[in-house]
Amino acid sequence: MTNEELQQLVESNARTAQAMLDAMTEARFERQELREGMVQLQSAVKRLANIQEGVTKYNRK
Repeated sequence: MTNEELQQLVESNARTAQAMLDAMTEARFERQELREGMVQLQSAVKRLANIQEGVTKYNRK
């Protein structure tokens, strides 16, 4: 393998490694957004359950 071929291989590997790191960073960001969305959803479900409980109590009167 010539020096030029070796240099091209090293550069290609560096680009591949950087692309993998970028993809991992993006995936981490997406997981964080998903976690935040799940927390918001849980909060909304709790509020709806409280509202439903209030309506049920009101209708029993």
